[in-house]
Order: sequence, then C-alpha cells, then structure tokens
Amino acid sequence: MKGPGLRELGLAGALAEAFAPFAAEGLLPGRVVGGHSGLLRVRTDAGELLADVAGGLRHQACGPADLPTVGDWVALRLRDDGRRAVVNAVLPRRTAFVRRAAGDRSVAQVLAANVDTVFLVMGLDGDFNPRRLERALVLAWESGAEPVVLLNKADLCPEVEARRSQVEAVASGVPVRVIAAKPGEGLEALAPWLTPGRTVALLGSSGVGKSTLVNRLLGREKQKTREVRESDQRGRHTTTHRELVLLPGGALLLDTPGLREIQLWSDGAGLEATFEDVQGLAASCRFGNCGHVSEPGCAVRAAVEDGRLPSDRLASFHKLRAELRAMEVREDPLRRREERNRWKAVHKAMRHPKRG
Repeated sequence: MKGPGLRELGLAGALAEAFAPFAAEGLLPGRVVGGHSGLLRVRTDAGELLADVAGGLRHQACGPADLPTVGDWVALRLRDDGRRAVVNAVLPRRTAFVRRAAGDRSVAQVLAANVDTVFLVMGLDGDFNPRRLERALVLAWESGAEPVVLLNKADLCPEVEARRSQVEAVASGVPVRVIAAKPGEGLEALAPWLTPGRTVALLGSSGVGKSTLVNRLLGREKQKTREVRESDQRGRHTTTHRELVLLPGGALLLDTPGLREIQLWSDGAGLEATFEDVQGLAASCRFGNCGHVSEPGCAVRAAVEDGRLPSDRLASFHKLRAELRAMEVREDPLRRREERNRWKAVHKAMRHPKRG
C-alpha cells in the first residue's frame, strides 16, 4: 500500500518553493514520520523509506537540534538499491517544539517540527496540575505553534466546570476543550484543528489518555492503552517513540511519549505569552526593570495583595523565570561572567551598606 503522498503530508506553497534548490541537485523531498534504532522512517511520493543521516550533515550540526526529527521535511538521495536513502539536508522549520534535554547538560531537544497546533493534554483526575500546564504553555508558545488545552477524562471528574475555570485563568487566550477520550465524548470540538494537511502534536504526561485519544481519532486501535495506577492516577508510557500518522479526515497527528519532565528551552518570549496577566500588571510598576520581589511601587505584588493575582501564579512566574535565567547563564559564558559580577556587587553591598 503506497500510503499518503507528500501533498497530503503538507508539501505545498512556500515549502515546495524552498525545496527547489535541492531538486536542482537531484534530491528528493520527504517528511520524517518516525524513527527507530538510529534510522529515520521517511515518507516520499514513492512510499516509505528507511534513511540514514549523511555524515556531512552530522558534521555541520551544532547539536542534536540541528539533526532531522519527526515532522521535519528533508532532502534525500536514494541509495543504489532504491529502498534506502540518505538525508542530505533539513528544510527550514516553520515551527519547532524544543525542550532542554533531561539531565544537567544544556542541550536542546526538538520534540516535534513543523507543527501547526499543539494539543496539551491534561487529565481531570489526579493528573490535574495547572502549574505543570504553565510550564508546557511556555514551550508551546515558544514553538510557534498554536496551543490548545485538552482536559481529558471528564467522565471521571465531578467538578469539570470549576477545573475548566482554573485552566482558563492560567491559559489566557488559549482554547480549552473538555473531552472524555475513552467513551469518545467531546471529540467533535477538535474538528477546527483537524483539517486536511494540518499537523497536530499531542503532548502530556504519562497516563493522561493520549493513546486512547489517538485510537479514537484514527477510528481503530493503533496504540495499546494501559490503566493508570490507583495511587496517583499516573501511568507508564504507552507510546515509546514519536510518530506522525494520517487521520481519516486528512490531518496529521504526531503522538509523543509521556513527558516525565518538561525542561524549559526559551528566549523568554514563551514566558511572556504564558504570563500575559503578569506582564500587563508589570507595565504599571514604578521601575521598568522591576523584578516583582521587594521593589517599591511594584504593581504586580500590589495585585497579589489585593487578590487580583493569585500568589501561586506569581510564584510560578518567578520559578520559571529563574529557570530560564539559569539556562541562559549556562549557555552564554559572557552572561555567566556578568551574572557572577552582579552577585559579587550585591554581596558587597550587603556587607558594606551605604550610610545615609
């Protein structure tokens, strides 16, 4: 079975034009739909091929984020047997969902490329955690894709509307949809984002019901599902690798393994978009560089004191901002030196306060 062609996978318009120079070199276009054991599964008009990454491309890459990943459009050269290929180039990404790889190293990991919409899936059971959702929203806004929050397992929650209100308060301007994937309730509300040629990524922690949702949208059981633990309503990862699949209506769905941790990788734009309420209040602070900690005339802390801004919302903002600053310091030696000098000045001032 030949499967979907490249037009069905989204090759059109500006993307097709961007491939023209590679076509002149005799290369073929393809989209990475999966990967396993070091090989990429790439869909082409001739069908699906297994592909290696060319040595030259690996050599030119500054890090893992520069290498092809699921969702990428690539330029291929067929091997002599016509059944395998080599990826010679990665086309510029329209969007990229990037996080810092797990561990202490500051290395970017691209979870998904060329995604139009990110479905951030959170369970309405024991998985419910607005603070973790804020973290995911930072990455989603940073990616360039449109975030949509899916609150799953509505059939197991007696206080759906209250929890929906909590989420809408922290996800300002983001569509929030309530569904129950297991019995198939509320899925018609996802139709605006599941249009032909559109790529949607599913992200969420293990046990939120992503695999059940994939099966429902496909109309068949593609992913095995597992029951969550009674103790904490969490589950083991059912999906073990990222894969791009074509839905019956023509949309492309990128399922990802459950994320045990979401390490931020952002230049700050995602943080600003996620905490738009904090940024709006900050415009009225007395000082333009107010840190919203102890500065006089801080409009943000004033909003917390009079109940307009929840204190845990501000605490979450401080936590994520500190994490981003720490990442920037690790990445940039000059910034690291400046940060060290700044703290030395602070400590000196504390030891030798000015007499007034």
